[in-house]
Amino acid sequence: MISFQDWQKAELKVAKIAAVEDLEGKDRLYKIQIDLGQEKRQIVAGLRQEYTKEELEGQSIIVVANLEPARIAGIESQAMLLAAKGKDGRYKLVTIDEAVEPGTLVE
Repeated sequence: MISFQDWQKAELKVAKIAAVEDLEGKDRLYKIQIDLGQEKRQIVAGLRQEYTKEELEGQSIIVVANLEPARIAGIESQAMLLAAKGKDGRYKLVTIDEAVEPGTLVE
């Protein structure tokens, strides 16, 4: 269990996936460019076996925007997208209606 105060530290925001690239030599990873409204960032995510690049591009997703950056496969990942494992064992993105603008804080 975490306290409510700890939960409030997480900054969840709406992001729009602007572009998706394969990472050469990494069969599970994509480099994903996201739009957070006032800024653009990149994240590295292991979604290649779940989604094609075309399925991801344009999706409105939820990210943890204030997570400390991490180096994954030599690339700085500047946020973390939210996903859940489905009944079939594959990861499913947490998405939001595209009517919600990128950068909107999830409250």
